[in-house]
Amino acid sequence: QVQLVESGGGLVQAGGSLRLSCAASGRTFSDYTVGWFRQAPGKGREFVGAMRRDGGATDYSISVAGRFIISRDNAKNTMYLQMNSLNVEDTAVYYCAAKLGYSGHNYRSWDYWGQGTQVTVSS
Repeated sequence: QVQLVESGGGLVQAGGSLRLSCAASGRTFSDYTVGWFRQAPGKGREFVGAMRRDGGATDYSISVAGRFIISRDNAKNTMYLQMNSLNVEDTAVYYCAAKLGYSGHNYRSWDYWGQGTQVTVSS
């Protein structure tokens, strides 16, 4: 198993930036595909992006492509979500996730989850 803990959420003005971190412990972090999801009030859990275990290929949702960047440091067992040009529609609880095998946009296919961190974008 792997345990995940997010940090870095908070309140930011529209147009601003924020970086989330997700620290992993447990099994070998580099074995896992890692991803980020978000959930706004009254909505389902939405795929944000994912990165292959070797830090190679990344996959982003259309709504964040070009604004958000996923990275990982396998030596530090940590993954990141750099969020730029934030807008009010990005307000949500953000979750990091991990799984063995290939990425998937359906949250049900992911095995391990952090507790979530709130990101609020004000207009």
